[in-house]
Amino acid sequence: MQLAVEKRDTKVKAAAIRKGGFMPAVVYGRSEESTPISVSRKEFEKLFKVAGSATVITLKGLGEEKDALIHEVEFHAVSGEPLHADFYAIEKGQTVTVSVPFEFEGVSPAVKDLGGILVKVIHEIEMEVLPKDLPNLIHVDISKLTTLDSKIFVSDLKLPSSAVLSIPTDEVVAMIDTAKEETEESAPMDLSSIETSVERGKKEEEAPADSAE
Repeated sequence: MQLAVEKRDTKVKAAAIRKGGFMPAVVYGRSEESTPISVSRKEFEKLFKVAGSATVITLKGLGEEKDALIHEVEFHAVSGEPLHADFYAIEKGQTVTVSVPFEFEGVSPAVKDLGGILVKVIHEIEMEVLPKDLPNLIHVDISKLTTLDSKIFVSDLKLPSSAVLSIPTDEVVAMIDTAKEETEESAPMDLSSIETSVERGKKEEEAPADSAE
């Protein structure tokens, strides 16, 4: 993926840049000085929807092309439009640490046929990986969840060979839970201590009247 950028004059206010349909940004790296740039807001929005923060992007317009990741994006609190972006330039052969989101796909037989409930335990995974191996998402096939005790572990995922994970491979990614209805059993009623109105009336009639003195 490619994105056209140009060096930005820091004397020009950000509001003026945005008014012209562009967005202020900056690119920096491990051994690269921070460079103010500007990008087309519409082009950035289209690219970010597809690439996210886990896809290597080639920046064009700075002399030599630079491979980079979208490191951070600032959004408008009301409109949701991007206001500013940080790009992290990647050196050749350098590994990067990113969180890659999961995409859950398929239909679980345990949910469809057995009434189980799908529980997504984690939704992304952090890894250190070579840029050439970096996936923009990781597919999780929930059709493998066939029984009510089924689980998908990190070790079941298809991951890049160069990836070093930040969590153990026996971590659960998704599982099936069962809905349990809790019913409270009420204690049996003790009828021996209850007097009916008829019984109470009989006792009152049989009771001797108080003698008048």
